[in-house]
Amino acid sequence: MNETDRVALVTGAVRGIGLETARQLGRLGIHVLVAGRKAGQAQEVAAQLRAEGLPAEGVQLDIVEDAQQIALRDYIAATFGRLDILVNNAGILLDRGADGAVPPPSATPMAVLRGTFDVNVFATVQLTQTLLPLILKAPAGRIVNLSSILGSLALHSDPESPIYGKLTLAYDMSKTALNAFTVHLAHELRDTAVKVNSAHPGWVRTGMGGEQAPLDVAEGAWTSVRLATLPGDGPTGGFFHLDQTLPW
Repeated sequence: MNETDRVALVTGAVRGIGLETARQLGRLGIHVLVAGRKAGQAQEVAAQLRAEGLPAEGVQLDIVEDAQQIALRDYIAATFGRLDILVNNAGILLDRGADGAVPPPSATPMAVLRGTFDVNVFATVQLTQTLLPLILKAPAGRIVNLSSILGSLALHSDPESPIYGKLTLAYDMSKTALNAFTVHLAHELRDTAVKVNSAHPGWVRTGMGGEQAPLDVAEGAWTSVRLATLPGDGPTGGFFHLDQTLPW
């Protein structure tokens, strides 16, 4: 890999928005590490992308597994020497029961809250911390945290907003916390070349978003790809959907 080549890691990249993000980054000539919890599945998806002429390889990463985080860090360090782009795409929604019902905030089980935060916050923060030394070695490191408009306290508090009353407590809280990490890390890295931003993909037709969602996965991946490839004068520490800045 020469100095002009870029390498990106996309977590949760074997389906949905993550896969499409990997595909769109690959179309820009970026070498994409397609991360999935099962090595075979990640490698299969990467092979599909290579069949499309895109530079991709599959890597195993269950982000809640410390050993897998460290092994992946060591692989990236030994193979590429740096990481240009980290897209923290992996996430879960546990609030909905098997019948599709969502409990009210006063009855959300602690197990749902803990399980959601383990993936959407704690493991994501830890992975970013683990990989940050490699991102700092890149000429223009980019970190994208896949958030959600449901993490916006301002919009949840506004009776006129489209998400007023749309409450999935554990998921929403986890995205609010992830947004806080974006702000804090961006401030820490403000004097470096690294940019850190949160992305709201929109309401996308995926397994999580459902078939009634208005956006397809190509549209849903666009914000992550934009933030992953920002120019040097681009923003940091922000919350975006497409070209729109969202309120915290």
